[in-house]
Amino acid sequence: MEFKVIKIIAPSECNLILGTAHFIKTVEDLYECLVNSVPNLRFGLSFCESSGSCLIRSSGNDEDLKQIAIDTALKIGAGHSFIIFLRNAYPINVMNAIKNVPEVCTIHCATANPVQVLLVETEQGRGILGVIDGSKPKGVETKKDVEERKTFLRKISYKL
Repeated sequence: MEFKVIKIIAPSECNLILGTAHFIKTVEDLYECLVNSVPNLRFGLSFCESSGSCLIRSSGNDEDLKQIAIDTALKIGAGHSFIIFLRNAYPINVMNAIKNVPEVCTIHCATANPVQVLLVETEQGRGILGVIDGSKPKGVETKKDVEERKTFLRKISYKL
């Protein structure tokens, strides 16, 4: 058994969603859920098939993000994992739709932060143990920090 750490950095102005699913039609169903969730969403996604041909299946409506998803899936290489890179939307805009895709088992993270994927590899294959999403806390927010948070949420139209 060997442990590995794979670093993922989303492209500028992008977020990523890393999860686990369980069936070859995951790619088509994730594609449909994404294009039906947010107008003008740009994305690329890949899925690591873990039986039969064991291919990386991919799709998307942005060729650059699709290629980044393929390259990232190759690095992770964990059976039944999927990676989505999003532009023009936040994960919050698509998470419920993704969670409702019948094949989706787990969402490991949804973020714009640098991510470290913690993997274990055995003679059978690779599995995701967990993720490190961003950095550890540097303290507790102050009144000024609360005001900045509230201002930011209004600036991006998530609060009135």
